[in-house]
Amino acid sequence: MGKINGCLKCLFIFFNVLFAIVGCLLIFGAVKSSAYSSQMTAVGGPGVGWGWVFAIGVLSISCLGIYAGCSEKEIVLKVFAGFMGVGMIIMLIFGIIIVVTRNKVKENFTSSSSELAKPLLADDGFRALVEGMQQGVQCCGIANAEDWGTNIPESCECSGNGGFGSFGTFGDVLGSGCKARPQGTTGPDQIFKQTCGEFIFAWFDLIFQIAMGMFFGFAVTALLGLLVSLLMIHQVRRHDGSGGASIAMKGY
Repeated sequence: MGKINGCLKCLFIFFNVLFAIVGCLLIFGAVKSSAYSSQMTAVGGPGVGWGWVFAIGVLSISCLGIYAGCSEKEIVLKVFAGFMGVGMIIMLIFGIIIVVTRNKVKENFTSSSSELAKPLLADDGFRALVEGMQQGVQCCGIANAEDWGTNIPESCECSGNGGFGSFGTFGDVLGSGCKARPQGTTGPDQIFKQTCGEFIFAWFDLIFQIAMGMFFGFAVTALLGLLVSLLMIHQVRRHDGSGGASIAMKGY
């Protein structure tokens, strides 16, 4: 018989295997998100490097938990419990950082300055994405039409129903209509009055909401992992202190 309650041990190992799989998925996500690293950094978001650190950390600690549960060694369980305590604090800090970063990104997208748009529109892929969005969403520019410089693209042309017209109530709330193109620029005579910043931020906000839920969720999970590992340490000590008597059938 083992030193630790059999059901508790199996449950402990199962959840660590589950989080090891989550760690692998996070690494896959970090690889895919590398293509958008420059855009996230440009708007004040966290770099992809932090995603790599987080993903590898989740995978490594989960593997340590699997080994700790299988080996039933007190020292390994203590190390795992230490990582759980530190991890809980780190997850809370990361969650708070995400909240602050989200507010910063929102401020950048909703400001009237074109400083944000310049590095974003310098990327050909993002530029093409915005041009395609403008006609469908019926908006022009990120912060304002001047984001395009002196040449306003044809996708900004407004025929009288502008302002997030494809999104019903969303357009009514944010405002709609056309306006004359800025002086000193070329392109359509009438352009969409509404900018695309609010719409683009809605996509970023979805990512931030998922990240906040993930970090705070991991913080709660780390707390549970800490408590379970402390219970397992107690069971190992009790087993060793009683001269090796089995406690496999006892519940805690």
